[in-house]
Amino acid sequence: MDKSIYSLVLSDDVVAKVDELAYQMHSSRSNIINQILAERFSCITPEMRIQTIFSGMESLMPLMQQFRILEQNSANIRALQSQLNYKYKPTVQYSVELFKKPENNCVGKLRIQLRTQNQTLLLSLEQFFRLWILLEQRYLHISAEYQLSPGRLERSLRNPDTEETEFGELLGDYVRRFDRYLKAWFAGNSAQELETAFCEEIQNIQKMI
Repeated sequence: MDKSIYSLVLSDDVVAKVDELAYQMHSSRSNIINQILAERFSCITPEMRIQTIFSGMESLMPLMQQFRILEQNSANIRALQSQLNYKYKPTVQYSVELFKKPENNCVGKLRIQLRTQNQTLLLSLEQFFRLWILLEQRYLHISAEYQLSPGRLERSLRNPDTEETEFGELLGDYVRRFDRYLKAWFAGNSAQELETAFCEEIQNIQKMI
């Protein structure tokens, strides 16, 4: 949906209410006015599409009790946190960023990050990240892009050609599955055991991001 600049004459009281709502929603005055008008005339904006996706993702929260939703200053980002059962209980953050305009069938990025100075933990985490990338490339046959750095994995998200709510559910399910395998890795499961479980599970999944 293209955007242009328009001049509007608005009541100061109305603008004050718009600004208050924009602050609450971590958005801008223009975006809020655009959304209000879009809802009035039944138009779907990129912001509305993103919120519908995140609503679908959050609908799985009753099944994701090991996660905590983190507050964000951006309406196009949702972040979850999960705790590893490893010595001092480090936390893993899963951050989903969705683009207002898809780029080459890429609709966003998932960032997985663990902040720690423990080199043993970082090494084991990198080994798992590399294993996960290998499993996805071997069994999913999708064109995801990955960026790996110490304590961090970034993965592109493709458009699975689904409704927004279902796409959000796929996102939530992906994060939940990744977290489960990560914890199994730190619980002592071998790469071969995880590969066997991954292969068996993927056979029953019809749509993937």
